[in-house]
Amino acid sequence: MTGIYIHVPFCERKCPYCAFYSVPKSGQLVDKYLDTLVREMASVKDNVQADTIYFGGGTPPLLGAENIAKVISFIDKQIDLTSPEITVECNPNSITPDALKALRSAGVNRLSVGVQSLDDGELRFLGRLHNVLQAEQTIENALSAGFENISADLMMGIKGQTAAAVEKAVSRLEALGVKHISVYMIKTEPGTPFDSDAVRASLSDEDELSELYLSVVKSCEDHGFTQYEISNFSRPGFESRHNLKYWLCEEYLGFGPSAHSYFGGVRYRNADTLDGYSSPDFGRVVTDPSPDRAEEYVMLGLRLNRGISLVKAASLGFGEEWREDAVSLAQRLGSNELCVFDGDRLSLTPKGMLVSNSVIGKLIYV
Repeated sequence: MTGIYIHVPFCERKCPYCAFYSVPKSGQLVDKYLDTLVREMASVKDNVQADTIYFGGGTPPLLGAENIAKVISFIDKQIDLTSPEITVECNPNSITPDALKALRSAGVNRLSVGVQSLDDGELRFLGRLHNVLQAEQTIENALSAGFENISADLMMGIKGQTAAAVEKAVSRLEALGVKHISVYMIKTEPGTPFDSDAVRASLSDEDELSELYLSVVKSCEDHGFTQYEISNFSRPGFESRHNLKYWLCEEYLGFGPSAHSYFGGVRYRNADTLDGYSSPDFGRVVTDPSPDRAEEYVMLGLRLNRGISLVKAASLGFGEEWREDAVSLAQRLGSNELCVFDGDRLSLTPKGMLVSNSVIGKLIYV
């Protein structure tokens, strides 16, 4: 089954750490965007079957619940949908109780809330437009609107954050009824306002980040959120079906400016501006005409707690000699508590996930 991603490029104000494409909302731009979005979705020729739709951004609710409902309806007519998980990202300051009810009525059954922190000082540092009370009220309003599958984002890496603060935030999210938590380390992306020496001095160093990360893993596990990916934790059965497609190398179609796709064995993306996206070919560029299946299986699969099969990686193209060398490496990694290895299946431990890029590089080029 294919996943459908819709990039909604509108924000009230761009967060200073964000490198995703977004612009201020205006009626004229929304009309231009929707016209192009419908044209792009109508261009899908294959008999596509899909079971997830994910509205990301940007801030999708700024599109309006009515327009989101229309997009879902168009997808349903254009693509064969099977019991879809339909996710909408939202910010606490940009969603009302009525909008939540309208989204639920439109078929949206999963909500991803940009909580980011349950500390007002940290929210101000992050340039967020909401406070802790608004974040908590949004989750409560979502439950009242009929949402059972609610995810909350948290950000880690502000200097001074402690394991106790992490535990408190996770405990509070559990009490509110959240079923999924995504935890991201703050990065100073090039070209963003956070890309400055002053901000970098206000962030945790590598050792502090490592301690925070291990604290997050423990706190989530203690509160019943099982880690299934480097940054993602959920109650059993509430894993993000859409995001799992990325890590399992399954196909997905991305619509909207800057959206990426992996379909028909090709990776491509749309133009990263609304003007470029509005061109006849959507500014589409092929980023990889022939992805290395073995390399991607290892690189993406090791993000997951389930890990990878060395036999499968060898069969995808690495070969038997690579597998023999990879077994030796896995045994060494296991002796250092960086992975769990049963002779074929290799999965990283939380300690191993801290150095995942290094481990993946060594494994691919073993």
